[in-house]
Amino acid sequence: MKYRPHDYQKYAIEYIKEHPIAAVILAMGMGKTSITLTAIEELMYDSFEISKVLIIAPLRVASTVWSDEIEQWEHLNHLTYSKILGTEKERLAAVKKKADIYLINRENLQWLIEKSGVPFDYDMVVIDELSSFKSWSSKRFKAFMKVRPRVKRIVGLTGTPSSNGLMDLFAEFKVLDMGERLGRFITQYRINYFRPDKMNGQIVYSYKLLPGAEERIYEKISDITISMKAMDHLQMPELINTRYPVYMDEKEEQDYENMKNDLVLPYLGDDEITAANAAALSGKLCQMANGAVYTDSKEVCHIHDRKLDALEDIIEAANGNPILVAYWYQHDLERIVERLRKLKVNHERLTTEESIRKWNKSEITVGLIHPASAGHGLNLQKGGSTLVWFGLTWSLELYQQTVARLWRQGQTADTVVIQHIVTEGTIDERILKALSEKDGTQSALIDAVRAEVRKDGR
Repeated sequence: MKYRPHDYQKYAIEYIKEHPIAAVILAMGMGKTSITLTAIEELMYDSFEISKVLIIAPLRVASTVWSDEIEQWEHLNHLTYSKILGTEKERLAAVKKKADIYLINRENLQWLIEKSGVPFDYDMVVIDELSSFKSWSSKRFKAFMKVRPRVKRIVGLTGTPSSNGLMDLFAEFKVLDMGERLGRFITQYRINYFRPDKMNGQIVYSYKLLPGAEERIYEKISDITISMKAMDHLQMPELINTRYPVYMDEKEEQDYENMKNDLVLPYLGDDEITAANAAALSGKLCQMANGAVYTDSKEVCHIHDRKLDALEDIIEAANGNPILVAYWYQHDLERIVERLRKLKVNHERLTTEESIRKWNKSEITVGLIHPASAGHGLNLQKGGSTLVWFGLTWSLELYQQTVARLWRQGQTADTVVIQHIVTEGTIDERILKALSEKDGTQSALIDAVRAEVRKDGR
């Protein structure tokens, strides 16, 4: 297929070529893969600045998305690639194979650097989903920093740079510039831009930005960062967010309150449902809001069917039009599937290439996806334009990436509808509020470094 880049894509290609260190923040669906591959092709075969590229990506993306793009576009067809995936024997063979581009999932990066026994001689590295390097204490971060000085060019790609606040940016930008802009040490970064917020004695649980710190951070990274929003450059369909409220009865509300207040809910016999800490309690309350919860012995305790009834109403109102349903817990999936079978609704989990193909050909009425496995790299926009959140996630990154499976370039519908089934008076409301507040921080970052792209793409 002939590649005809938009003006913003031309701008981003040139930006990568002109900046040996580049953070490219592109909204989902804007073609970051084709942009990066085009820049690589020109750097490799026009200016001869690079000869060997390593691309680090989520597993599904590393296994399919990048190679599919190379095969799809005419100007990239001559690029050779090797996938460092599979067993250790298969990975070693892939590392030693002669190629222009090497694709590896992020979980195997430490193995490549520390255990493969093969010299790390890549002159360009692309990190697809830079946010996966937000932890400065992770093994992949520490391993990569050992070889970072050997890399001449590096590109960090993401649509969600600060999904949990600006503290994430320290590690993400140190991976790129080795600490030149935000400092070499996390303690230095905290002292310069933050102050302790929630504390227990000397233990700090969270930090707040110092006055003016946000602007100073943006200024520090602006010379290597380009940011674009899809709405600025693409004719995107209208995005409609709605809440579908459901209500527990008095007994169900009391059970929920007991769990919240006592961290224990009696169940059957000697079995009970307990939450050891705040994180565990959050998970239990999320499950109860959805309608079922695991006991300590991993049995499923039924609470209510309010969300299932709401989902049934939504499916009926869709009148046969395809619906994507995002679930979080296994018991949610099982209860949804049981209800769909009773309704005799054509449904399928979108976990294989065949199921994704069927969805995009509108052969599936209800597609079931888990945000953690479907958040990155799946193009589902051809199969429908309605996404229903049966169970919510605290992760802004997974939330936005899942929404972007439908709300992206190539969506032919005029509107994309995101429906949130929310159990009123429960943690569901807090999650939606938290996602909104996190989005405010991230949008500020994106706005601060957004590229002013002229019509000619320069």
